[in-house]
This record gives sequence, structure tokens and C-alpha cells, in this order.
Amino acid sequence: MMQHITGIPRNQMCFSSLEDTISSENPTRFIDVFVGALFLEALGFSV
Repeated sequence: MMQHITGIPRNQMCFSSLEDTISSENPTRFIDVFVGALFLEALGFSV
């Protein structure tokens, strides 16, 4: 009898992105857009 390695059943795996886990009402989305609109080089940051 051939032995095999058992792992996590495929029906239990869930693939999602960080974008999917943050709700549309979360303040994180506002902060992301706000920081994206800043001229970071003018504020002394290197990007």
C-alpha cells in the first residue's frame, strides 16, 4: 500500500487579499487616499 502526505482539505482553504478584508466604511481607506495625495518629497521623505 502506498502512503501519502495528508494536508489541509482544499474546501477549507480561503484566498483573499487585504483589500477584501477592509470594509468600505473603514477609516483606513480615507487615510490611504489622503497619504497618497501628499507630496512626500516636499515634506522631506524619500520615496
